[in-house]
Amino acid sequence: MASKPAERFVALAGVLLFLSGAVMNAHAGSTLHHAGLLLRVAGTLLLVLWAGWYRRTLTPMILAGMVAGVEVGLDAPSVALGAHFVSDIFLRLVKTIVAPLILVTLINGIAAHDDLKSVGRMGWKSLLYFEVLTTVALVLGLIAANLSKAGVGLVLPADLAGSMSTVPPLHWQEFLVHVFPENLAKSIAEGQVLQVAVFAVLFGIALAMLPKQKAAPLLQLTQSISEAMFRFTNIVMYLAPLAVASAIAYTIARVGPGVLVHLGKLLVVFYATAVVFLVGVLLPVAALARVPLRRFLRHVSAPAAIAFATAASEAALPRAMEEMELLGVPRRVLAFVIPAGYSFNLDGSTLYLAMAMIFVAQVANVPLGWGQQVFMLGTLMLASKGVAGVPRAVLVVVLATASTLRLPSEPILVLLGIDALMDMGRTAINVIGNCLASAVIARWEGLFETEPSDSALW
Repeated sequence: MASKPAERFVALAGVLLFLSGAVMNAHAGSTLHHAGLLLRVAGTLLLVLWAGWYRRTLTPMILAGMVAGVEVGLDAPSVALGAHFVSDIFLRLVKTIVAPLILVTLINGIAAHDDLKSVGRMGWKSLLYFEVLTTVALVLGLIAANLSKAGVGLVLPADLAGSMSTVPPLHWQEFLVHVFPENLAKSIAEGQVLQVAVFAVLFGIALAMLPKQKAAPLLQLTQSISEAMFRFTNIVMYLAPLAVASAIAYTIARVGPGVLVHLGKLLVVFYATAVVFLVGVLLPVAALARVPLRRFLRHVSAPAAIAFATAASEAALPRAMEEMELLGVPRRVLAFVIPAGYSFNLDGSTLYLAMAMIFVAQVANVPLGWGQQVFMLGTLMLASKGVAGVPRAVLVVVLATASTLRLPSEPILVLLGIDALMDMGRTAINVIGNCLASAVIARWEGLFETEPSDSALW
């Protein structure tokens, strides 16, 4: 097993070599082209070694796949065009997950919270808080994407652009009718995720109203199916590094390196919008709830860092609950609010989802009116619930929503290239938002700093 310094040296050397080769080719003539190419190839191989040998986790492998895809797309376009089938297979497998996963996880997430009747006020206060904050995140992402126009001007190849469908205008009566399913199997087969989500919500409420002994078998069934779907997703995600490399290589080979400018712009806009959300939304909420800001920042920093580094909310969960109890949130509040927040309070994910969908529409050159964008927000609001435990869950939601809006999936391949970089930021915001939610609900209930903490038991 290699030491940490050796691992860091390999990663740093790979990045430096790749960047040096890119700069050399950008500013030098043909005489140094081969030298720049050799440096980029050497850097790519070192990054693949770092991800595949030293780290052996999904996010580093995806990052290495992204770099490898850029290199192949730039210097081996024929290989890039021929390897496009890998990303196609990946997207087909992800699409098979969408409807059944949203169906069972949303049913289970609603029906399993029959304790809302016993906790009463804390239940509806939590859900109200979650919906308000996620709606604000969606609207903020929508505004940022419309203002930045990161996808405008990115022209896909003619054969792809020609296959793109347009979004027909929907009157509000047609929208309301379209929301409700007439046949669940038909909705699943056609990828009508909003109809599936509405059915799941109604069925989950009905299941929660049953006596426990009658609801238990169905709850156990949906829980088992959702866990099996999570395992299925994990299997599919093993293909993600190759799919990312294939997608970005194909895109660069067909569209040209200018696509990197659009992706970089989207990445910068996302993180800038995330900072605005943290400072302009979460910070005022904390101040209004009289949560001690300095202490909160000190306690939330470790869980947020874990979430950012691992891009996995679950990895930060134990530390988050421990730190929030030390802050003064009672354990009975934490036990309800934070797990519920992992399904219903995904601020970072919803912020990204709105931006991603507008980016897809901009690349597809499909203008979305404000009525259609409101429809999109409602779809995202429902589709994003209950898939928090899925790796790269937002990819599932983006594909599902694009299908509902009749947008093409081709621009989503472009997003695959920077999804890993986006995932770190949105996961950290998810964790920070859920930590703050527990403190706000505790203050709202008059329970903040009323009980001694015993975080060693977590």
